[in-house]
Amino acid sequence: PRVELAWAMKAHQHAEVYFNLISSVDPKFLNLTKVDDQIYSEFRKTFTDLKIDVLDPEELKSEPAK
Repeated sequence: PRVELAWAMKAHQHAEVYFNLISSVDPKFLNLTKVDDQIYSEFRKTFTDLKIDVLDPEELKSEPAK
């Protein structure tokens, strides 16, 4: 139990640091991987009209969205 608790505490510390780092950067300048732009362009080819600023679950479940 002590090892598991120590691991959980360390994981929580790392998560806090990571969250603080990604929260301090404007999202339009944030790149998490080298292929972020490629991933986004492929996403947009598939989902050309999907609004990603605010997702509406009902809109995603609609027949045209399927």
